[in-house]
Amino acid sequence: MTETGTKAGRVLRAIAVLAVVGFVSACTPIYSNHGYLPTDQDVEEIMVGVDTRETVGAIVGRPGAEGLLTQEAWYYVQSRFEQVGYQAKEEIDREVLRISFTEDGLVENIERFGLEEGRVVTLSRRVTTSNTAGIGFIRQLLGNIGRINLDNILGN
Repeated sequence: MTETGTKAGRVLRAIAVLAVVGFVSACTPIYSNHGYLPTDQDVEEIMVGVDTRETVGAIVGRPGAEGLLTQEAWYYVQSRFEQVGYQAKEEIDREVLRISFTEDGLVENIERFGLEEGRVVTLSRRVTTSNTAGIGFIRQLLGNIGRINLDNILGN
């Protein structure tokens, strides 16, 4: 075999090895964590009925999310995602810690939830529904004629 043929064989083998390594590494899952969840040791320091929002904030820190309509609870959420190759990320684990408070601000309950207990809840919608389905612009414009109440306009 010639020296050129030997070099070409080595180059082809190196390219094949690099291609296999590249292919295998592309299929390796990538994990990422999002959110914050206090450690079990920190949560054990919180005393139900004794600690307040301020002391809980000092022990485990303030959460990223609080009760939406009231300040009745603090939520700590941590999620773990997996992405393989070009596929979209998939949530493989989620933990939620909920610390609820009384009206006086004392810790009332501490609960943990996992992904298997989670539900999809619509918090807000940004879609405005239209009541004008099937009605043209001119019909909408002229449809209010005759519905004017002068008592409402004059304030009587």
